[in-house]
Amino acid sequence: MTRYSPSRSYIVASVAAAVLGVSCTWFAVRWQPAILAVGLFIATAAVLLYLALRPVIEIEEESLVIGRRRISWNDIERVDRTGWISPLIAHLTLSGGQRLLLVYPGDLDSANSLLRHLRRFAKNALIDGIPHNQFWGEEVIGTGEEEKSQSPPSGMLSKEDEEEVERLYQRLKTVGHLDSANPTDEK
Repeated sequence: MTRYSPSRSYIVASVAAAVLGVSCTWFAVRWQPAILAVGLFIATAAVLLYLALRPVIEIEEESLVIGRRRISWNDIERVDRTGWISPLIAHLTLSGGQRLLLVYPGDLDSANSLLRHLRRFAKNALIDGIPHNQFWGEEVIGTGEEEKSQSPPSGMLSKEDEEEVERLYQRLKTVGHLDSANPTDEK
């Protein structure tokens, strides 16, 4: 079992934003435009407090536990990552079409580890729209792939270029250099 707890830095940042918001109210009494700063600091404190109070996420062999909610790995149909990594925000689609927004406010390494665990254990799920086996490169090679791998690789050079390379190689082999200048000039 692996536990992912919210980072303590969100509580510290929330308290700091709240203190700044309260201290800005003193300025807002004297200067009206400072009320905007008060609102922004208080909103930031609220968002950071929300992130700090997110439930612990546990990865178990048979299920994903978010707070008191237990979700079987077989019930997860999709794991879709958003652009947010820290805090990690991912969409889980459960059986029955129910969608769950997973928010994990941890450090970057923990967030990447949690995302890797989600992708690895949800064996029946599509990972960002790709089947689990194909996402992890576990696809079984079919007969079409075997035929493709037995055919010669496609050339990187055109037929004319290959002939030119072969002609230059033969000339290098016989003469010892490719210069068109007189070899006696070099001595």
